[in-house]
Amino acid sequence: MDRAIDPHPYDALLLLSFGGPEGPDDVLPFLENVTRGRGIPRERLAEVGAHYHLFGGVSPINEQNRTLLAALRADFAAHGLDLPVHWGNRNWGPYLTDTLREMVRAGHRRVLVFATSAYASYSGCRQYREDLAGALATLTAEGLKPPRIDKLRHYFNHPGFLTTMTDGVLDALARLPEDVRDGAHLAFTTHSIPDSAADTSGPPASHGPGGAYVAQHLDAARHIADAVRAATGTERPWRLVYQSRSGAPHIPWLEPDIGDHLAELHASGAPAVVMVPIGFVSDHMEVLYDLDTEAMATAAELGLPAVRSATVGADPRFVAAVRDLVLERAATERGETPARCALGALGPSHDLCPVGCCPGRRALPAAAGADSPYA
Repeated sequence: MDRAIDPHPYDALLLLSFGGPEGPDDVLPFLENVTRGRGIPRERLAEVGAHYHLFGGVSPINEQNRTLLAALRADFAAHGLDLPVHWGNRNWGPYLTDTLREMVRAGHRRVLVFATSAYASYSGCRQYREDLAGALATLTAEGLKPPRIDKLRHYFNHPGFLTTMTDGVLDALARLPEDVRDGAHLAFTTHSIPDSAADTSGPPASHGPGGAYVAQHLDAARHIADAVRAATGTERPWRLVYQSRSGAPHIPWLEPDIGDHLAELHASGAPAVVMVPIGFVSDHMEVLYDLDTEAMATAAELGLPAVRSATVGADPRFVAAVRDLVLERAATERGETPARCALGALGPSHDLCPVGCCPGRRALPAAAGADSPYA
């Protein structure tokens, strides 16, 4: 959607991501960063680290963020949007605190944040906000005046995200053998989280079985399935499934797991499956290992034809969606009432996370929300 190219009152955009190791020696320190305070045994970290070592100890996420960063800067410049774009990570370099420190020293005072997580949940939203608050506290302790931070709304149902994902499914279907293509099922996959975290995801009004996390994924999956049906003329069975569980066995997490679902599909006589990584913005390690390696091996053992559709990555339509969200939020901050692009049944998400949104195990300060100590 065309909008006035005016980022005011913002003077910078921060691309905020998870981060990942970029060499074998980085793997264990990175995993220790991710799990700090959770008491995960070192031997368990070594097991997870083995996944990274299959790929030379390098997660693709940092390189993908460099690509996205360059694409955002090029898109902004091409459309006359004068807004510097910076990049920081929560768990590996470039670290969030270091990036914010550089931004403050460069004179940035109103910073808009784009996080590479599209859905509401503690790990996908509030934990990012907690890390932002921690970084701002560090800058304050160093004698620097922290900038005002706002975070872009959840974009799981923005047309630039959903249209790109839909085309990825259509491309994946075309890679299946013709004799199984029309009967292929769609398995929409996302990161499993504890049931308790899912149930309290989103604003308090959304809390309940699955919370906003499950509701948002179902809404996005339903829209894509409908769009694929409209494009192909074929109704396809679909289901939301989960991957990458990492918690203790006695704690309930969202199910079914993608591996179990593949076995169920094969047992039911499904001729083929397209795995759709709807919960992920880019092809990072949990896509490359849990889907492309582990799940594809399971499908091969079962004799079930399977393909995996693409994530949005730095697709120009997704990059344009980020620009649209930036300009939408800027206009809102100026007191205007811009149109808010959203597909599906849920409508556009809130701009400001309310009190009680996606609570964690401990009550920690979080920036960019109604309960932020940094106004």
